[in-house]
Amino acid sequence: MNWIEVSVQIATESVDAVSNILIEAGSEGVSIEDSQDFFNVPDDGFGQIWELDRADFLEEGALVKAYFSEMIFSPEIISSVKEQIIELKSKGLSIEPNIMIVTEVAETNWATAWKKYYHSLKITRFLTIVPNWEEYEPQHPDECIIKLDPGLAFGTGTHPTTILSLQSLENCIRGDETILDVGTGSGVLSIAAKALGAGKVFAYDLDEVAVKSAYDNIMLNDYAVDVQIAANNLLKDVEIKADIVVANILAEIISPLIPQAWSVLKPGGLFLTSGIIDTKKETILLQLKEQNFEIIQLLQMKDWVAIIAKKPLEEE
Repeated sequence: MNWIEVSVQIATESVDAVSNILIEAGSEGVSIEDSQDFFNVPDDGFGQIWELDRADFLEEGALVKAYFSEMIFSPEIISSVKEQIIELKSKGLSIEPNIMIVTEVAETNWATAWKKYYHSLKITRFLTIVPNWEEYEPQHPDECIIKLDPGLAFGTGTHPTTILSLQSLENCIRGDETILDVGTGSGVLSIAAKALGAGKVFAYDLDEVAVKSAYDNIMLNDYAVDVQIAANNLLKDVEIKADIVVANILAEIISPLIPQAWSVLKPGGLFLTSGIIDTKKETILLQLKEQNFEIIQLLQMKDWVAIIAKKPLEEE
């Protein structure tokens, strides 16, 4: 069977939004070639494990490739996707150059080709992400291995926003915390939380496809199989009291999440947010402060920012 490849060249900050649009349109899988992935491989003194060729990447921005079965593909899908991408501008996201190319490809040409972009990646001293088809031996006894199948683009650990989220979790987890992972995507943050010693972990995503992707990845990691995952709109109707809420999502979605996170966090609890483009940092910081969160730490990679905020021990 042949497949229809829909390739969209887009600004890096819109990669997640465009990926979700394509998945919801019926794509069987999405791959991402992001110029920032090449520049943002962390160099923390442990050696470079992720082997990439600069020639494989764009000079700037990102290329999102979605694959549709020829059995379901229709011109109406393209029209709908184009309209939804244009609508992202009204949410403050840059979409340039917004170039779309549609081609027909044979199944054998794409089914495994994207795997060349994914290799074992050491995120921190304690966290290493390993594609489930690779063999990898831990380099020291305290190294935590996270197995992932990046068949769907819901956060493979290579994007700066995911790396910042993982670093934030490592900074904050002390052991046995109750953690809520909002917009879980691939489930990588929930898996990492369990690897780092968290107690109960609850993962939520609005997208049923993401929930399935997260479940499949969680099952690849024996220590994380008790993560509870469900479809949910952010933290709506969630009554669990948490020590940590973590969200690697767009700034526009973090805004309405702020009061919800405040409501579920225990006094002294931490709110870890990522997915924030630098130009929206001050807006999110202001909203957090207006909610009476204390800003503990800012982390940044290139144009992306993560924020660690704390709910005071005693509410004013």
